[in-house]
Amino acid sequence: MLEKLRAIKEKYNELTRRMVEPEILADPDAYRRISIEQAELSVLVEKINDYEKLLAEAEEAEEIICDSNDADFKDMARAELQDLRAKQPKIESELKALLVPKDPRDSKSVILEIRAGTGGDEAALFGADLFRMYSKYADSKRWKVNVIDINETGIGGIKEVVASVEGRGVFSRLKYESGVHRVQRVPFTETSGRIHTSAATVAVLPEAEDVDIKIEEKDLRIDTFCSSGAGGQSVNTAYSAVRIVHIPTGIVVQCQDERSQLKNRDKAMKVLRAKLYDAEMKRLDAERSEDRKTQVGSGDRSERIRTYNFPQNRLTDHRIGLTLHKLDQVMEGDLDEVLDSLITHFNAEKLRAYE
Repeated sequence: MLEKLRAIKEKYNELTRRMVEPEILADPDAYRRISIEQAELSVLVEKINDYEKLLAEAEEAEEIICDSNDADFKDMARAELQDLRAKQPKIESELKALLVPKDPRDSKSVILEIRAGTGGDEAALFGADLFRMYSKYADSKRWKVNVIDINETGIGGIKEVVASVEGRGVFSRLKYESGVHRVQRVPFTETSGRIHTSAATVAVLPEAEDVDIKIEEKDLRIDTFCSSGAGGQSVNTAYSAVRIVHIPTGIVVQCQDERSQLKNRDKAMKVLRAKLYDAEMKRLDAERSEDRKTQVGSGDRSERIRTYNFPQNRLTDHRIGLTLHKLDQVMEGDLDEVLDSLITHFNAEKLRAYE
């Protein structure tokens, strides 16, 4: 392990040197990539320095025990060595956790998709509640939410919404939210007080940059049509809405949120890049492992991941057995306890697989 740790320190020092090179300083994109990589390594390098210091102090204590003629000095060295040995397993465990390969998508912004599932109007209302929950959480993190496409119902529900959530590390926090979210509550239209069960599907896709995914113009079919819904005088009169079909994969995306056709096209292309990037990453994940169980946190959207029980004010995440009786707070965007528990669980799974 020491050899691996030395290599990491060398890489960190090399990145630090490159950050002040004139050609890197003159290229904002290159500087940003290197500075992010260097910053991500800095936590690990700090822990490596602590570990090397511990080993050096232990070696020094052992030399004193072997070579010194002073009995009191030897006793002090033995006590110090015992203390250092007690600290060693903890710091080694922390190092191993930091050495687990990072998900290269963690620093990315995301495309968030929420679709109403079974349950009719109640499912659409729950979809709107989920979007509000994530939007409030994003506000608490100072992330920026931009709606790309939305299909609303007349009673305040959302059949489908596609939005970008921009900020540093958004994917690292939200990546385990993909899946089927189930709700149990009494709909406001229910006169007998009977509890209904509905569902909505959430997808969290890391945004892809141009350097991640190359899209050929010849592979696209782009259609324009009149927008529907709110939007001012141009609605239903100007062909501002854009639908893009990626011919090789059959993926279809659209955007009608902006009055400008050009802006709608840009937003739709952002969604398309994210979908293609997500598909490519899933393909690579499948190639890297024959055992699907090692692909922790894959976020399979066919999987029921969570239940929101409103009468009991209870949230249950079925993947990790987490139950919280503060659903009212969660729906107001207080998601950190849920997300922290998921990240801790899946990181532990990765660590076991890595060992």
